[in-house]
Amino acid sequence: MTRYETFVEDGTVYVGHEERLEIGPVEDIVDVVGGPAWTIQYTEAEKRRHPGMDTSDEGLTVDVVDMLQTMTHGERFVETLAAHPAEIPSDDPDAIAPRTGLFVGKLLENLENGLD
Repeated sequence: MTRYETFVEDGTVYVGHEERLEIGPVEDIVDVVGGPAWTIQYTEAEKRRHPGMDTSDEGLTVDVVDMLQTMTHGERFVETLAAHPAEIPSDDPDAIAPRTGLFVGKLLENLENGLD
């Protein structure tokens, strides 16, 4: 199964191998996530719901850019990214591009639940 890497070049995040797919500015992605660092936390409800869950990493702070660069993606997700517009909607200057938003959703999922 082919996996596509994530990398940062000249301040822009890309996914791909020979052909690279532009995701968006790393600065925008870091802003949407809430900053350059992410501290792993588990709510009391999560701990009760999953009593066997390993929470030994709680309190560990990870670098968001390092984390996104460790992400790899399956072909289906990359195709879905490519199908989303890379441009910011002109009617909302505070918005991010739909492609960037989809990527940020996956990044947040990985930050909250670990890499898949």
